[in-house]
Amino acid sequence: MMSATEPDHDPSASTPEEAFDADEPTTATHYSLSRAVHARKSEYVRPHRIRVKIGTWNVAGCPGTDKDIDSWFIAGDGLEPKLNAGLMNLGLSEDSIEAKTGTGPQHASVETHQAEEKDESKAQSTPGGDTEEPTIRAVGGDKIGLYVLGLQEIVNLNRVHQSFYSDASAVAKWQDALEAALPKDYTLVASQQLVGLLLLIYASPEVAPTISNESTLSMGTGLLGYMGNKGAVVSRLLLGETTRLVFSNCHLASGHDQTSLDRRCWDYNKIMTNTAFSPISRAGVSEDEGDKMGDEDFTFFFGDLNFRLDGLPGNDIRHLLTLHSRGEYDVSNTPSAEQLGEESVFVLHDNEDETSDGTSTPTMVSRETSFDRNGESDESSEELPDPDDFEPDPHNDPASLQATLDSLLPHDQLQQVIKSKKAFHEGWREGPITFLPTYKYDVGTVGLFDTSEKKRAPSWCDRILFRTRKDIKQHKKQLQDQLDAKIRDDDLKKRGIEQAAEDENVLFDYDPTADSSTDQIASRDAAYDYDDYNEDEDNMEQVTTRDGFVDEISLDLYTSHQRVMSSDHKPLVAVFTLQYDAVVPELKAKVHAEVARELDRVENEGRPGITIVVDGSGAASANEGSAGDGSSGVEFGDVGFLRKKSRSLTIANTGRVQAKLQFLEKPRSDDDDDTQTPSWLGVQFATSLNDYDERKREISQAEISLDPGDTINAVIEVEVHDLKQLRALNENPTQLEDVLVLRVVDGRDHFIPIRASWQPSCFGRSLEELIRIPKGGITTLIKQRPRTGSIPYSLDVHGSSPTELFKLIEAIESLAERLIADENMIEEVYVPREKAGWPFDRQTWTCTADNDYAVLRGDIVEALENGKPVLEALRADVPALKRLEIVAEALVLFLESMQDGIIAETLWKQIETALPQLGAKTTAAEVEDVKTGVLDSLSASPYHNISFVFLMAMLSRVAGELLPLGKEEREVLSGNGNGSGSGSGGINGSGGGWKPVSLGKRSSLSLRRRDTNSGSGSGGGSGSGSGSGSIDELAIQRRLAWERRTAEVMGVVICRAPGVGVEGVGDKGDKGREKERKAAEEKMRALVEVFMRRDGP
Repeated sequence: MMSATEPDHDPSASTPEEAFDADEPTTATHYSLSRAVHARKSEYVRPHRIRVKIGTWNVAGCPGTDKDIDSWFIAGDGLEPKLNAGLMNLGLSEDSIEAKTGTGPQHASVETHQAEEKDESKAQSTPGGDTEEPTIRAVGGDKIGLYVLGLQEIVNLNRVHQSFYSDASAVAKWQDALEAALPKDYTLVASQQLVGLLLLIYASPEVAPTISNESTLSMGTGLLGYMGNKGAVVSRLLLGETTRLVFSNCHLASGHDQTSLDRRCWDYNKIMTNTAFSPISRAGVSEDEGDKMGDEDFTFFFGDLNFRLDGLPGNDIRHLLTLHSRGEYDVSNTPSAEQLGEESVFVLHDNEDETSDGTSTPTMVSRETSFDRNGESDESSEELPDPDDFEPDPHNDPASLQATLDSLLPHDQLQQVIKSKKAFHEGWREGPITFLPTYKYDVGTVGLFDTSEKKRAPSWCDRILFRTRKDIKQHKKQLQDQLDAKIRDDDLKKRGIEQAAEDENVLFDYDPTADSSTDQIASRDAAYDYDDYNEDEDNMEQVTTRDGFVDEISLDLYTSHQRVMSSDHKPLVAVFTLQYDAVVPELKAKVHAEVARELDRVENEGRPGITIVVDGSGAASANEGSAGDGSSGVEFGDVGFLRKKSRSLTIANTGRVQAKLQFLEKPRSDDDDDTQTPSWLGVQFATSLNDYDERKREISQAEISLDPGDTINAVIEVEVHDLKQLRALNENPTQLEDVLVLRVVDGRDHFIPIRASWQPSCFGRSLEELIRIPKGGITTLIKQRPRTGSIPYSLDVHGSSPTELFKLIEAIESLAERLIADENMIEEVYVPREKAGWPFDRQTWTCTADNDYAVLRGDIVEALENGKPVLEALRADVPALKRLEIVAEALVLFLESMQDGIIAETLWKQIETALPQLGAKTTAAEVEDVKTGVLDSLSASPYHNISFVFLMAMLSRVAGELLPLGKEEREVLSGNGNGSGSGSGGINGSGGGWKPVSLGKRSSLSLRRRDTNSGSGSGGGSGSGSGSGSIDELAIQRRLAWERRTAEVMGVVICRAPGVGVEGVGDKGDKGREKERKAAEEKMRALVEVFMRRDGP
């Protein structure tokens, strides 16, 4: 059970020693931060006190031993005071009884209670009367915070197949038995098996949440030095984020001879040397190296260590201890019924008794209590006590059991190897041994040692040792002192002094407290002479942990359970009280944040500091970590395709030194390219917002220097212009998010989150999707279906061709007519006819550098998305030429962004298969066959067919408006000229007449100025058409060049073929693929050029 001090306690009252000087200057490193947080540990730790109960038992593979686990380990039954010198001299008091109700001292590790009489016929009574005596139990139940159970030989090691492999069913059996016995809500912390070894650790509901960094491993030391029939299971726990506990359950080599003893020492040293735990991790940060044995704060080493008694005949030991068991050792005392039995000392356990409840621990009766419960007093109570009433010291009483045990302990192999420094000499301690040896007994008996043929001598094979970090330091100090003494002795000998005692300083250098001879485990050692049950004294030992906290520990009980008879070993338990400083996570997080801010403030006083204001937001100091560092972010709202939005930042140098600023580029891996991570976000510095337009093309990553007090503006722009990103956003509308990193050289980086919401567009969709957009554009569809990504094909079709395509075609035809009219009426109007492919070839555009060009283009896109006429989106004061270029670019982008184009990939394959001669020089008749074949192939997809015809008709009409030809020129092209046109007509100069497909003429204003340089009239039917033989060859060449270049541009954007156009990847390093790509593009050009020629002007 864990207890903590009240929250309003005085932290200074229990503050541990500081591990370092808190006044030492710190720097902003992880190490200094940890030191600074540690210096304030009293603010976030609270003392807790728990009991740790450790039990070890070699069950010898005996059946039914799991049924006894509840009685001795949890309930604390099975103690026999008459066979335990410590319990024999236990004076029962009111305090010890109060420990049962929880009102007594916390160190009480044994309980007494009056047995409840459930059945008068079964009630036990004392020989002297009918009053039932209190029963002694070891503390258990929910008063224990941490249960640690180490078992050995849970499988029969005499069977070969069980000596090398772990049996999971055996673990489950013991785990189920222990969990059934434990109080409610105890949690399994660690469980590990190594063949016959099993370590189980359970924590109470209060302790379990404070345990972390559990690391458990097993190590075999058996056959060949690594098999698991012998070895250890070791577990490391971090308690309260401050205290490191290690529990080691061991089974060392057996045997009584010297070789076996040496092997036990080898086993121990291997376990201590090779054990390595995983690194401790706190708040996601791991230590550089994992812990090893010796790095912990408290270690508990227990199990069947197999150390025997040397130098004494086994029969003598057995006989001597048997006399004590029978009560016959002290001849001055007459055996009575108070011994284990009136006729015999041995209690046999009947394994065949069908009425047995599975428990091998019979009810016990202790002696009467030594106080008056009624509190009555008389005159004799005030008299001095008779000296004969005092209990003699059992160590000084030759007839006592303890004196006999003291005579045997010097022959204990464990104490011998400690003195010889072969094993367990590195600060290990053990509680006082006041109980009979735990090995070896006949199964089912109490006090009956081995009666088999081997007649093994009794021994304390089962042990529980422990040591603290303080013990380890003292051991290391002793080793260093011995080394220093040896160096001094050698130095004295070099100076001619043979004996170190001749040096006068020797008399003053000796420190009896540091003498290593006082650290050996001995039954009469003052270090272990303590009264387990003297609750008036506080025997807690202070230990400074690795992390600088001060913990306290005491051994409260160390005894065996003699009345557990189901194995040839007796279970052994030790109860410790541990007081430790546990970290309160919430308080530590608060202190950590305060320390980090303070260190950051101190460190940044001499470093550049800036303040960032977003679009007029209130200023705040970046040094204070508030919104002034840009961390609140910039919200752009809805963002659509090709609609640029911008926000400005004002950056001020509020520090004391010059600040150098730079926006960092987004990092990319070596495999990334621009197409994989399209940029929709841009930022650059501007001295002021007024001259931003003039500076907008400057490199945004340029480093800017700001003197203290100076300011500078940064403009953030968002615009989605990449077609692949456009399609991806349309298919899965999502939030646009990114983070700008503003680096301050020699200062801290500022992270500015950028957020925007995507507004779905009609650009970047397939033709099948576009024809399903209702009146009002895609905006109306989004309102009807807010979560629309890809437009389902199950929706109704609203037109035979995309409305957006028709609106763009209509606007281009209208603007072309208007531009020609302006040219004829206004002297300053200029039409760039000499640029082949204008206005569809982006290389011929003349207005893209205008400041409002991108804005007007975005207005057109928005008008199409809202279902409005294109021309209404353009201001009337915008020149016709500029409007025509912007609308033409919008058309090219629209066609280019379509997922399947006008001629989808499947349709293109059909055309290539049906017309293999496409693109070759053909006659007029063959041209008509090509057109017919193309239309036949497109007829399989009516929507694509109609859209293609619309587009080709528009191109033909624009060609006639921009580059009109007279009658003679048209006849030359059609092959109907009077000789002069021979050989130059047709599409490729091959002659021949043809009649183009047309959707019908529209009435147009044909006001054209005569081209005085062409030699032919350009008017509608007059001028060049009046003179036979007056052919304007320059006009014909311009027309042919325009048609060819326009066909090259349009062919790629309307057709989809593998490796070609916007969908093609095109490996330029592969000459074969490059040749195929060029051949396909030539066919696309020829396809468009076939349909571009028409009869009219």
